[in-house]
Amino acid sequence: MAKRTVHTQSGAVQLPQFSPRDYSSFFFAGALCCTITHGAMTPIDVVKTRIQVNPAYAKQSMLSGARLVVANEGPKALLTGFGPTAVGYFVQGGAKFSGYEFCKKKAVELVGSPEAAVKYRTAVYLGSASVAEFFADILLTPLEATRIRLVSERGYASGLVTGFSRLAREGGIRELYAGFVPILFKQIPYAIGQFTVNELCHEFAFRSMSYEARCNLTPAKKFSIQLGSGVIAGFAAAILSHPADTLLSQINKGHGPTGSMLHRLHVLARQAGPRGLFAGLGPRMVMTAGLVSGQFLLYGVIKEALGAPPGVEIHKEESTVVL
Repeated sequence: MAKRTVHTQSGAVQLPQFSPRDYSSFFFAGALCCTITHGAMTPIDVVKTRIQVNPAYAKQSMLSGARLVVANEGPKALLTGFGPTAVGYFVQGGAKFSGYEFCKKKAVELVGSPEAAVKYRTAVYLGSASVAEFFADILLTPLEATRIRLVSERGYASGLVTGFSRLAREGGIRELYAGFVPILFKQIPYAIGQFTVNELCHEFAFRSMSYEARCNLTPAKKFSIQLGSGVIAGFAAAILSHPADTLLSQINKGHGPTGSMLHRLHVLARQAGPRGLFAGLGPRMVMTAGLVSGQFLLYGVIKEALGAPPGVEIHKEESTVVL
């Protein structure tokens, strides 16, 4: 599908009519890019989770923590939780990326005109990312709970199927979704940082170029813009979501008092304090920058390979919606 620019001529906005095949391509591209990147980051995530939940690792750096894991449990321990990570982020990534494409299109339709879409573009990004992430997290939460239990409790189970089965058998739906509220607090800010900051970084980069220059970008220039935007978006996603990420690890390990989830989160946050809530932030910023930039790069490549159409883009400098 070729891109075309729609100018304000009436109150209606003419948007592409994405077919079910288009949305399936968005889903598959998002699923693959998230599975590949999160799977590759499994060793870093293992060490990060140990730092968050195990007092013996609390003062370790990323490198010393990895050495300690290998010394105590062997090299294979760095791949603990790979199964639920790969499956969980396959379904979550597909739902998030396709959901963002869907919600952004619907949001532009709701505001009524290209000029209004430009004016409220940040709200469009924020709302689209939040709604898409909410529904994606319904799929992710049970698998994330299994992953954290495998990583934080040595010998809990041999893999995804046995770990998921044990968690479901011993705790039921309540235990599988015990982390749903904190995972929302983690993943929605993460998605906001990922999508909104990436969009705004692209806008900032394009604003300094003429229309002709934008249309004739070299592959190297496109790659540098995508990579830079993804890295900055990754830093933002990590910072915004890290306190809830720490609390999520604690909840899934069974820490905290009884009572409502909000009460447990409040008590755990107070006990941890600002320093505890941001424990392991440095390694996670590195990991998230790689994740987010890698995901956007792979998402574009996979979409193009599948013949999927471009999503809706909103650019302030032209007061247009590019389809």
